[in-house]
Amino acid sequence: RAGGPARDGPQGSAMAETHLSAGDLALVVVYLLALLAAGVSFRRRGQGDEAYFLAGRTLTLPAFVATLVATWYGGILGIGEFSHQSGLSAWFIFGLPYYAFALVFALWLAPRIRASELYTIPDKLAEAYGRPAALLGALYCWLLTNPAAYVLMTSVLLQLIFGLPPLPAMLLGVALSTVYVYTGGFRADVRVNVVQFVLMFAGFALVLPYCFTRLGDLGWLRTTLLTQGAAQHLTWHGGNTTQYIVVWFFIALWTLVDPGFHQRCYAAQDGRTAQRGVLVSILCWFVFDAMTNLAGLYASAALPSIDPKMAYPLLAEQVLPPLVKGLFYVGLLATVMSTVVSYTFLCGVTFSRDIVWRFTGWQGEHGAQRWTAVGLLLTTVIAVSMAWLLPTVVGLWYAIGTVFVPGLLLPLLTAYAPRWRIPARAVVVAMLGSSGASLAWLLYGQQHLVDGFPSYPLGLEPLYPGLAVSLLVFGAGWLGVRRQPLQRGVG
Repeated sequence: RAGGPARDGPQGSAMAETHLSAGDLALVVVYLLALLAAGVSFRRRGQGDEAYFLAGRTLTLPAFVATLVATWYGGILGIGEFSHQSGLSAWFIFGLPYYAFALVFALWLAPRIRASELYTIPDKLAEAYGRPAALLGALYCWLLTNPAAYVLMTSVLLQLIFGLPPLPAMLLGVALSTVYVYTGGFRADVRVNVVQFVLMFAGFALVLPYCFTRLGDLGWLRTTLLTQGAAQHLTWHGGNTTQYIVVWFFIALWTLVDPGFHQRCYAAQDGRTAQRGVLVSILCWFVFDAMTNLAGLYASAALPSIDPKMAYPLLAEQVLPPLVKGLFYVGLLATVMSTVVSYTFLCGVTFSRDIVWRFTGWQGEHGAQRWTAVGLLLTTVIAVSMAWLLPTVVGLWYAIGTVFVPGLLLPLLTAYAPRWRIPARAVVVAMLGSSGASLAWLLYGQQHLVDGFPSYPLGLEPLYPGLAVSLLVFGAGWLGVRRQPLQRGVG
């Protein structure tokens, strides 16, 4: 089961032994240099905030798809970890529910977001519920998009490739992922994402044929897993409890409140581009999920006793020749770093636009860039600290989603559905109460471990109390609003 206590420091276990040739290392270095070149090739050149934050709202369909797919699929080592441990269940937990909510997002939210002509989620909360809700929403968005899990994965890969210690690897990964967005803004982010989109698909398109030829076909895969006593890897549940799987379906509600989705819809050419872009992205995620899940199953069959987080790197070590191995590592880095850059930039934007600007405003052409740089630095410090203290990828996803999704979900959805809105003060109560309940539940479980796993009150995963508090407050607020006209009529 994922999300349990971490072991042995910031890696979870000793680093795996890998052997990369000089050619492999050269390919990785070329990728990193090309990344910087693509990022710094665009400079802001005095353009306004709309250009810096949203690329002037000019994203075409191909650029929209590339940046959304690359950004939303950064957790590649986490997927390898879970596929190695639970097999096909990874698709039912990290694939199917996200497709479903992305479809809801495309059909209902995407056109509305683009039509609003706003910049960020807190802008919408401010429009619907006022400044306090917007500031609280800004804090939640900042924490929700914190790239700690992706900083951890980038660090692990750089340690494997270059033999760096953990902390320098984390700092180098963040620096290489974000230095160019300071001057280039969102347009630089998109340019880099387009390159990374191609590389992430190419990496797994390379490794699977070698699995087939050097390990065996799908029949060999099935027989080997059954022989090893891993029949649960071929089931939908993967040996996980039903409640644990269901809670991940609720965590997939993250899709509806993810600032990356909203930012890209704000930046699209029009509502049609935003809607079609999300729909095409779902197809891309389905293809990529199929490749990554199959590679994880091969890693589980061929290397059953390894640290699951090392599933993909050690599979590459097992089946790939020199140079091809380097290209696969480039694909892994591209998958992770695409999310590091996008989420770190989002955090910087949230800090500058939604916190500093709402409190003080800024004057002059470079205010947005200056305060975004401060936000990038603060985000880096928090992300590195979280990755060091909670060094499990799936655990980071679980903790962040569990605490902050309940606080944002209903306030944001009702902001786009005026008939369901409640008084602004009640919204603030709902946001604080729901996230507070989930956090308290989560902390209680971490302090009461049974066989190494959290034991929560009433046996409920922490997301449920948070959602329940939000529903109760919104329900009471909505009923109160509906009764007011009746009372005035009786009087």
